Parts: sequence; structure tokens; C-alpha cells
Amino acid sequence: MTIREQYEELEAQKLSPFATLSKKSLGRLKPEEQCDIRTSFQRDRDRIIYSKSFRRLKHKTQVFISPEGDHYRTRLTHTLEVTQIARTIALGHDLGHTPFGHTGESVLNKVCSHGFKHNDQSLRVVDVLEKDGGLNLTFEVRDGIKNHTGNEAPSTLEGQIIRFADRIAYINHDIEDAIRGNILDEALLPRECTNVLGYTSSSRINSMIVNIIENSTGKNIISMSPEFQQAKDGLRDFMFKNVYDDFEAKKDKKRAKMLVETLYLHIKDNPDLLPDEYKNMLSSYDIDRIVCDYVAGMTDPYAIKKFSILFIPGA
Repeated sequence: MTIREQYEELEAQKLSPFATLSKKSLGRLKPEEQCDIRTSFQRDRDRIIYSKSFRRLKHKTQVFISPEGDHYRTRLTHTLEVTQIARTIALGHDLGHTPFGHTGESVLNKVCSHGFKHNDQSLRVVDVLEKDGGLNLTFEVRDGIKNHTGNEAPSTLEGQIIRFADRIAYINHDIEDAIRGNILDEALLPRECTNVLGYTSSSRINSMIVNIIENSTGKNIISMSPEFQQAKDGLRDFMFKNVYDDFEAKKDKKRAKMLVETLYLHIKDNPDLLPDEYKNMLSSYDIDRIVCDYVAGMTDPYAIKKFSILFIPGA
């Protein structure tokens, strides 16, 4: 019996009867030989961690654009915090995020003929763009990446956990960053929410995790109690109103939008500016799709540098 088979047997013995077992995976887009040491899901995790797209997350915006300080979250630290809560397929959930966070995403959704959603782009990254043809991940991990947000629920309990973990992580760490940036006064957090969830970031995270465990144990669905769900949604709505859509938190939002749109339109009109790896894909995909892929993959500093080279004299 191989080490992988021993892991698979251990999963069958120890995990919930509703868990998604690696040996029962629905497989990959392209069949390949099993590893003797790692399970299929362990291999997926390794492929994501070693991908270029994952490394670029350290220079992509979470909420605050180019913050002056070392302690604000980036898209990478957000991903790690989500993973700490979920501990499974969360690593790949934000690989498709654009420079400047959701600001860049809204621009590409407007200018790209096919539209743009970061979860769909994350799936395209792991299916097509990484490693000259994709990472060839399992169905279950790909499903979790695509459906960590949006209207369609993930098909596995592990994927459902990611949806909760993502929201738990970003609501609480964005509160911390907003307070650190003097955008938000902690005393203004809605009491009807904090009375239920807790008065500190750590207490809220812990109470929500405990509530999910208590409400999901022995069930084939992941859920919170109605009281906790309402409180979490209320805190999320508060953050959208007071931070995510707030002018001060997004003081560079207009400039970031202009930068991303200008880069996209200029490169689309001048495809020779594309790196060779993207030019080589023009025989398979239209120019709109490829330029979208290129711009979406940029980090914040790279996008700023590229704009400076193209449009600022003497840069």
C-alpha cells in the first residue's frame, strides 16, 4: 500500500460521512497518473502554492490601494487568513483578482466584451493560463474556486466552507484595517451585530466558526444559525456602506479605474505590447480575451510601472 493509499484510508476512517474523499474525486480535465505519496487534493494545493499567480497576490490590493504601512492586508494575506479558517481549497479562490482589487474588476467587467468576474478568472487561471495549459486540478477544487462567490452554491461541503471562510475573514480583517487607517471608528460598529458576534476581531471569528460547527455537525450542508447569519450579513452591509464604497477608503479609486481602463484599451489597440506568452495565445483566443488576461494578472506595482512607461514622459 502506497503512502497516498494510506492517507485515503485514513480519510475514509476519520472524516465525516458527508466529506469529499480524495479517492472519490470526479477527476481532472486531463487524466494523469496518481502520485504515490500525495492525494489528489494535496497535489492541487501544491500546484496552486507554486504557481506564479499565487505569488503575485502579495502585490494585489485587498481594500486599501497602496497603503502607507506594512500591516495592511494584501490579497495574499487575505488568502492565507481564509485558508487558516477553512484549511482546504481556499488557496486558489482569489487567483483571478485584478490589480487594485474590486476596483480593477469593475473596470474589466465594463470594458471586456465577455464581462469579467474574479471567480471565473480564477478558474481560467488554473485551467488555462498557469503552466502553459493549466494546473489540471480536480473537479472538486475547481468547483470550489468558481463558486466561492456568486449565486451558485459549491457542490461540496468543503466548497461551502470556503464561502463562509472568505466572508468571515474579509469582514473582520477589513474592519481592523479600516480602524488602522482611521476610516472607521470601532464604536460605530452596529451593536445589534457585535452583541451577537463579539466585540473584537478574534472573538467574532471564533464565535462564527463555533456557530458553523454547531449548526453543521452531522448535516449534509454548511450553515450558521439564523441569528448569526443575520448578524454577519448586517456587519457586511455596514462595511459596504461605510468602508468599501466610502470615498476616503477609495481615495485613489478614480485614478486606479482610469489606469486599468487606459492600459486595457491601449494594449488592445497595440497587441505588440503583449508579452510573448500572451501573443502565442492569440491563435486560440480573441484579442479582447487575451488583453483581459494580461491586465487582470498584473500586480498593483506592475500596473503602475507599465502605465508610467507607456504614458509618462521620461519614465
